[in-house]
Amino acid sequence: MQLYNKLSAREREELIAAANQKRLTLSFYQYAHIGNPQIFRDHLFIVWNNLDVLGRIYVAKEGINAQLSVPSEHFEAFKKHLDSITFLHNVRLNIAVEQDNFSFLKLKIKVRDKILADGLNDATFDVTDKGIHLDAVSFNQIIEQPNTVLIDMRNHYESEIGHFKNAWTPDVDTFRDSLPIIEETIKGNETDKNIVMYCTGGIRCEKASAYFKHKGFQKVFQLEGGIINYVRQVQDKGLENKFIGKNFVFDERRAERISPDVIAHCHQCGAACDTHVNCANEACNLLFIQCDVCAENMQHCCSDACMNIASLPYEERKKLRKGKKNSNKIFKKGRSEVLPFK
Repeated sequence: MQLYNKLSAREREELIAAANQKRLTLSFYQYAHIGNPQIFRDHLFIVWNNLDVLGRIYVAKEGINAQLSVPSEHFEAFKKHLDSITFLHNVRLNIAVEQDNFSFLKLKIKVRDKILADGLNDATFDVTDKGIHLDAVSFNQIIEQPNTVLIDMRNHYESEIGHFKNAWTPDVDTFRDSLPIIEETIKGNETDKNIVMYCTGGIRCEKASAYFKHKGFQKVFQLEGGIINYVRQVQDKGLENKFIGKNFVFDERRAERISPDVIAHCHQCGAACDTHVNCANEACNLLFIQCDVCAENMQHCCSDACMNIASLPYEERKKLRKGKKNSNKIFKKGRSEVLPFK
């Protein structure tokens, strides 16, 4: 039985356009003990492929982390299947603020050692002893208190385009990098400060809050459901929105507009801009912020060198990439010597 994608992203995009059906973009995660992640992965693929689910899902012995897109007409069937799995019954689904039928173009379910690359030895602390969950009302209240330290648990390229007012946004490339930096910075506040954390959908804070409690911090809090759930509550309850700018998301949309504020700058000319793009040179693919003017002048590339390569015929570009592995520059999102305003 075929348990992998048969269609390319372009072929899938054409099918989605032709179907002209609304799709829902959503995410969820759950820590649980999964005895055989491979069998569980294959089961999910068979069921979700039949429901035309697309997305990026990680399965490990410690649980599942899913970001996906499902046709609206299949949502009830999808939810029914989730509820049939004991540890996913009534799991919180973070529905995207802005919907896009093309947010995902393939179904990728991968077995990993962990559902979150955190670099931690989970055997050394209780990952279930988490911080106190805050809804939007409680979150808005506690972050205004003078004894609160508000920490953005996301990476630099995420917080660059949007974050909560007065939040500390560590300049890190990965979640793994952030933990020791944050610990060192907040050391000495184990008993007197409210340590309040937030991230996109909640999964990073779920692990980080348990880790910092293990390290002796007594007043640890986390925004339940992350920024996505917060914005939903703000809209539904008419609350004050304390998030400024865009919320970075890990799909084809790249971001959701939360407030009209543009707090970032084009990495090439410095103009106000918060639009992330990937370099048009496939061998580079660097993620960076580019305004419309620079996109036109640079032909959607990050540098003159990449622009020269991207202008070559496809077969020549393919030859240049042959036998070469992508450099770490691709994963150092938004960092490159060719970007003068980053």
